[in-house]
Amino acid sequence: MKSLGNNYNLRRLTKLAFSAGSICLALAFAFSMMGGVVHAAPLAVKVPGLGAASTFAVLSAAPGGGGAVTLTDSTVNGDVGSSGLMASVVQTNSTITGAIIAPVSDQVIRDFNNAYDAFAAINCSKVLTGTLAGVTLKPGVYCLDGTTALTGVLTLDGPANGTWIFLVGTSTGYLEANSFSVVMAGGGVPCNVTWWVAQYATLTDSNFVGTILAGAAITITRGTFYGDALAKAAVTMTGATLTGCEASSGGNGGGSKCNQGVGNGPEGGCDPGNSNQGNPARSNDELGGTPGDPGRKGGLASRNL
Repeated sequence: MKSLGNNYNLRRLTKLAFSAGSICLALAFAFSMMGGVVHAAPLAVKVPGLGAASTFAVLSAAPGGGGAVTLTDSTVNGDVGSSGLMASVVQTNSTITGAIIAPVSDQVIRDFNNAYDAFAAINCSKVLTGTLAGVTLKPGVYCLDGTTALTGVLTLDGPANGTWIFLVGTSTGYLEANSFSVVMAGGGVPCNVTWWVAQYATLTDSNFVGTILAGAAITITRGTFYGDALAKAAVTMTGATLTGCEASSGGNGGGSKCNQGVGNGPEGGCDPGNSNQGNPARSNDELGGTPGDPGRKGGLASRNL
């Protein structure tokens, strides 16, 4: 009798499973008839390599030996290269922690141009509009039309192996940023961010994150830059600090190094948060700091110590 009961239960469960499966299939069919689509997760985009150009924090790869790099009251942490002669790299009250290579090899120029073309051929998954102020983006490929000035704070939220690619313009289009900050969150790495720009890139009073590959000149005025500035024309920096990917690879998973708790200005990819040991009197951070700057977020100070 027990065996018969088990067989009955087995047949009953089989019937129920078959019915449930039929219902699921019916629902899926009805859903498809109503126009709904279940999308598979998109495949990860293969990020083109920079080859021999990857060692430069700043590179002016202008054709015909026309490269030019001009630094005024600025610091470059990394190597600087130009397709022009050594005299094409001009420094005034500036510091370069790496080597100056001018002219760079033909291989550097070829690798940069190949990478530039490879990025241009990538299809974007989403089109962005507006200044990007207050926007948070997960890893992906994004297109901008290249006619909107960026400002405010953009947050890139993703894991350490996440990649962000921004394609600015097509055959025309430019990147302009004024008082624009890029903040990494969730472990994201600044040097996994790439901005491909059809024409020129101009950054003013910005705390920028990511490598720029520009089809024309790059101009950086004040502010900070974490990534590489690589251009098909001149690169000009005034009152700015740039930390290249090679120079910063020793900290933060390939991004810039974090000096947790020392309020010495923006640190790309870092949001140290509370570091005042719970006592505002011992803090050299500031209340209400901009994300990306070492700014106190309350911490133990709320205990009224």
